[in-house]
Amino acid sequence: MTTPSSQSLPQMLLLPAILLVIFAAVAEQQQHPVPRPGCRDKCGDITIPFPFGIGNGCYRDGFEVICNDSFIPPRAFLADNRTINLERSFYDDRGYYQSSPPLELLSISVATSKVRAYAAVSYRCSLNMTGRTVSKGGEGKTFFMSQHINFGNSAFAVSAARNVLIGVGQIVEPVLVYGNGGSVPNLYCRTISERRYMQRYNPVKNGSCEGRGCCETTLLHPGKSLTVSVTEEDDEWWELYPCSYAMLVEKSWYSFFTPDMSGNKTLHQRFLRGVPLVLDFAAGNVSCPAEGQPPPPDYACISQNSSCADATVTPGYVCRCSGNYTGNPHIAHGCQDIDECKLPENPCSNGGICKNRPGGYDCPCKFGMKADGQGGTCTHVFPPAAMATVGGIGGILLMAIITFLIILHKEKKKTKEFYKKNGGPILEQANTIKLFTKGELKPILKNSNLIGKGCFGEVYKGLLDNEQVAIKKPINGSVQENDQFANEVIIQSQVIHKNIVRLIGCCLEVDAPMLVYEFISQGSLHDILHDNSKKVALNLDARLSIAAQSADGLAYMHSQANTRILHGDVKPANILLDDNFAPKISDFGISRLLAKDKEHTGSVIGDMNYMDPVYLQEGLLTEKSDVYSFGVVILELISSRRAIHSETNGVVKSFLEAHKKQKKATEFFDKEIAIPEDLELLDSLASMAVECLSLDVDQRPTMMEVAEQLHKLSRSRKVQDVCH
Repeated sequence: MTTPSSQSLPQMLLLPAILLVIFAAVAEQQQHPVPRPGCRDKCGDITIPFPFGIGNGCYRDGFEVICNDSFIPPRAFLADNRTINLERSFYDDRGYYQSSPPLELLSISVATSKVRAYAAVSYRCSLNMTGRTVSKGGEGKTFFMSQHINFGNSAFAVSAARNVLIGVGQIVEPVLVYGNGGSVPNLYCRTISERRYMQRYNPVKNGSCEGRGCCETTLLHPGKSLTVSVTEEDDEWWELYPCSYAMLVEKSWYSFFTPDMSGNKTLHQRFLRGVPLVLDFAAGNVSCPAEGQPPPPDYACISQNSSCADATVTPGYVCRCSGNYTGNPHIAHGCQDIDECKLPENPCSNGGICKNRPGGYDCPCKFGMKADGQGGTCTHVFPPAAMATVGGIGGILLMAIITFLIILHKEKKKTKEFYKKNGGPILEQANTIKLFTKGELKPILKNSNLIGKGCFGEVYKGLLDNEQVAIKKPINGSVQENDQFANEVIIQSQVIHKNIVRLIGCCLEVDAPMLVYEFISQGSLHDILHDNSKKVALNLDARLSIAAQSADGLAYMHSQANTRILHGDVKPANILLDDNFAPKISDFGISRLLAKDKEHTGSVIGDMNYMDPVYLQEGLLTEKSDVYSFGVVILELISSRRAIHSETNGVVKSFLEAHKKQKKATEFFDKEIAIPEDLELLDSLASMAVECLSLDVDQRPTMMEVAEQLHKLSRSRKVQDVCH
């Protein structure tokens, strides 16, 4: 008799293989092929992911794509004719030679490092029985076309695993010659020549490519230089079957069609653009860096959660997203986590509850069950036989008590693990930060106290130790899981400045630590400017004061704190206002702390509406990235228009175009403050913002310079008011 455990064993063994197939499908079909910022992402029906690209600055060397928009729909071609050469040689009764156009693309996959492109169909045709050779005088009645595929020193090669050699005709021998000096044997197959046997016992039929009118053979080696041609014997049936064909084509793409054997160049005419051929490509001409060694110059695998593998078909390496991630490894943040719990095939089919996490998933068993739904089969804590023995209400009560004790023990153990993982032992030694327990914060963490929610977590308001506080509860896994978090909390708690929100303490007994800040009463600058239910009329003096004091806070973070801090997400929503409308910089959830001798840091994300385009392109966050974002804040202050990244004529674009045309930006100023006597000051603020938005990072001012200039404008305005 088969037991449940024996039934589950084959499933357990098959599960990893099933998941690998599913992950491959997700990576191939649901990836998001992303070009470089500002570059074209489609040509007709073909997506163009980086390292491929259309136009200057949009592609990696050797991967330029030309989009011919004169076709409907447009067609994509590889541009590099110096290293990628596809020749088609025609010899007919005129002795004619023709070279091919650029290689046309069908599709690109960065997940598999493969492209599909059109390749020609080689053929040999006879118009009579005697003219089996080409005459020098042009009177011959035999003509043929053979193709030579030469990828030279490019990053491309013909895939051996994804292509086959096919011959079509009554008597045909397709030949594939490798241009490598004979180190790889030539490849060929042959159709049957015994027609009587073939017609009587095994006639040709559609779909069959086993030697009766059609033959097929697999490739044993990849190729950089290949020649595909046709040889055949004299055939008295030339009137019915004048042509023989050979093609290097994607495996399983061509299905034999018996009319292809008949007529003059029938198969060739059916595929005038060619047949699909699969090519492998490599990212560079060097191997992957050894473990612990720095990557080579111009390293291609720049996304987090990506890896490098040596190419098997051409010198160089290929980039892959790490396991459980999908996307484009060639761009910053291109590899995104796969949510295994949303896959059609449940990965926790053994009784577990699927819970996704970055880079994988967990399968904890349901309440009252034990083991692990990922590594085995969940079973009841108490077997049916034991429950029957205990019996009655007493047994149920005993089981409930024991289960409660087990859960309590697990929770205590988990709490200790979280506390240690989140740097509790380090924070215990700091007298500048208070450590709160889950019980102390629980009364505040109610829906009725929720005052904000974003992509990084939730914010609650409440009373703690007789002080109004704001508690930031992040999404699990959105903070560091090591002692670095504790060190950063200590540093943030020591950053005391009148224009920076004060960090009071934290709770470490949870997966994602919660931070406790002082509560700022008036809400955010975003609410004051844009939320109709919270909007407050601000005169120009108030706006100028908010800008100057906010700049003070950021300048302090950049230049005066013991450890330099980059905010990384400067925007009106993170500038809070107290009862006197004095600003305080908030939300250090994605900030990064830098030593004095470091110039930049990577892997920081923020609001796209305020993000520095140079950072988006290069993946490097610097002090000047905060300067760019603050420039957008200044524009919102003087225009009361909300910055929207996807808006075609947004606030940033409007001011930049006016500056480029040397025009006044008066029409974009908020009508409530754009009185004639203040236009000169508003123009000065607009000019300062434009300097902060310069795409040349070196031309941007520092936050210290911005703060000084704003205070200078404020002092000058006060002097004018006194004089008047």
